[in-house]
Amino acid sequence: MPQNDHMELFKKRFGQRFDAEERKRKKEARSVHEKAKQALELHGIKGKLHAKQQYKEKAKMRKAIKAHEEKDAKVSTPKNAEEGAIPAYLMDRNEVNRTKVLSNMIKQKRKEKAGKWKVPVEKVKPMSEDEMFRVLRSGKRKQKAWKRIVNKVSFVSKDFVRKPPKFERFIRPTGLRFKKAHVTHPELKTTFNLEIMGVKKNP
Repeated sequence: MPQNDHMELFKKRFGQRFDAEERKRKKEARSVHEKAKQALELHGIKGKLHAKQQYKEKAKMRKAIKAHEEKDAKVSTPKNAEEGAIPAYLMDRNEVNRTKVLSNMIKQKRKEKAGKWKVPVEKVKPMSEDEMFRVLRSGKRKQKAWKRIVNKVSFVSKDFVRKPPKFERFIRPTGLRFKKAHVTHPELKTTFNLEIMGVKKNP
């Protein structure tokens, strides 16, 4: 498996052909025919593996489509028998609920999990790179400027191990590495020093 993003870096530095997008689109359009041809020609174990892969992809697509359909499904609730006369314009009207089946279930589960340990996190303002990092010049003549020192507090997991200093691009100073946080319980009015499970945005 490739470990680095050489192609992305090359694109960033030197750009790409003017017709790159068009070529990519055409290649994707052709790939269907190529796969079909391949499916005909492959025999034995290779054929079986190819068929299995195709089947998985189809099943995944079907699941995604079904999930989308369920999300916006309409369910008509049976009308309760009302006493007295019903106006003509209400006769054929069924009350319709838009069932957001999946999203509601997921939201509910999240709420239950969060419980009372929900921390009032303020909206984080976006930071510029100059504010977050400081350039560290390295090399014998201090010509190389690819290393960055992180200025802000950053979360590190339990099993955090530094890379060898020579290859470490983002250096997190020891004093700014946090593993625990003070969390205040709103009802008990007490503060606990708890381990941070994970963060969404880590500088």
